[in-house]
Formats: sequence, C-alpha cells, structure tokens
Amino acid sequence: MLFYLKKIITPFLMPPGVFIPLLILSCIYTFKKSKKVAIFNLIIATLIWALSIPPVSDLMLSGLEKGLRFPKDPLADCIVLLGGGIIDDVPDMTGAGIPTLEMQGRILTCVRAFRKFHIPIIISGGQPFKKRTPEYVIVRRFLLDLGVPDSMIIVEKRSKDTWENARYSALICKKKGFKKALLITSAYHMKRAIFCFKRAGMDIIPFPANFFTSPGKEYIWKDFLPHNFLNTYRAIHEYLGIIFYKIAY
Repeated sequence: MLFYLKKIITPFLMPPGVFIPLLILSCIYTFKKSKKVAIFNLIIATLIWALSIPPVSDLMLSGLEKGLRFPKDPLADCIVLLGGGIIDDVPDMTGAGIPTLEMQGRILTCVRAFRKFHIPIIISGGQPFKKRTPEYVIVRRFLLDLGVPDSMIIVEKRSKDTWENARYSALICKKKGFKKALLITSAYHMKRAIFCFKRAGMDIIPFPANFFTSPGKEYIWKDFLPHNFLNTYRAIHEYLGIIFYKIAY
C-alpha cells in the first residue's frame, strides 16, 4: 500500500504536477469571488494534467512516427547521422561534452547499422551557437569510442538545422559519389528530415531511432498521473517545424 501511495502522491509534488493541486485550491478559493477566474484556473489545471500524461503525448507523437519501419536489406552506400543536441563541457571519459540522451540513441542506432552494413558515416551537425562546441566534434568522439574507424567517418561541419543538414550532406554525397543514404534520426523527426532531404535531391532510406510510441500500447493507471511535457514539446515543436519548412522551402 505504501508503494502505491508514494507513486500517486509524488507526481503531484513535482513540476508540472505540483501546479495542479495549487490551481484547484485557487479555483475553490476564488469561486465565490470570481467564477471566471475559478473556471480559468480549472482549465489551466486540466491542460497541465492532460498535456503531461503519456496517453496524450503518445497520441501527438504517433502521427509523426506512424508508418516508419526498419528496412531489412537496404541498398545504401553511406549513412547520414543527423545531430540531436549535446551537453557541452561536462566531464566525460574521453573528453569534455556528451550527446544528449536522444542523440545517444541516434548514435547507438548508427553504430549498430554501421556494424551490419559497413558503409561510411556522414555526421551532419555543426555549430548552431557561438561559444559552444560544434556537435560533430562530440559525436565523432563517441563514434570512435564505440569502435567506428576514423577512415569511415565523414564530417559535415556547416549545418545548423535540418534543412542545412540536407543541403550540405547532399553536397558531400555528390562529391563522394554516394548514390543512396541511410538517414538516421529520431522517429518523430523523420518526416521533416525526409521532406528536407528529398528537396535537396537526395535519395534516402529512412532508418529511424528512438521510437516513443507503439501501436496498441496498453496503459496502466500510473500513465494517467502527471509526468512531464517533454514528449508534448517534441510533438508540438516538430509539427511547427514541418509547417514552417513547407511554407519556407
């Protein structure tokens, strides 16, 4: 019983869940003075709860991941690994800075694909912000640490976003004579990446990493308690990115 009580109470003591009881208490306190304020607080509490739970965030992400599969025997002559963020300057075994957890998933998928297909890897990820380590530096170090030979790593240093990933990777492929690339990025990001790479004239085979949803997933009671906004943020950010790219490019 104590275990279940802890699991129920804890989400309401941590953000964003802690704001739900506070808003409900505010709703009760202000109801007689201002019903509009009370209703507004209740709506905000409901939105915080809804947008933080896996059933809702999974629903938002599932449309982005739908239809993606791992190709069984792809006829590709290179891998393009898209950057997914780094944590700069933190201590690591072989240097300073590490990939984010999401980027670590992409790197792991890339190394597994490399060991299976033995084709060169193009790291696409430059330096979006000044005074920050370029992403390719840290990603390359991790690939080397995981056993990928330096001779099989090609670095694309100029890109700052997905559109530039596609543009500059296409130039490298043209220069190297690569005809078809395995494109590795997070599953929810793949649709936008495919759009960009096709616009750049590249023939690619999607090779997704980091799936967050699965068809027919069964939820338990714990999944309906407040969690966080991370996957909701991912989904909204991606949908906005797709809309922007289709308008801009």
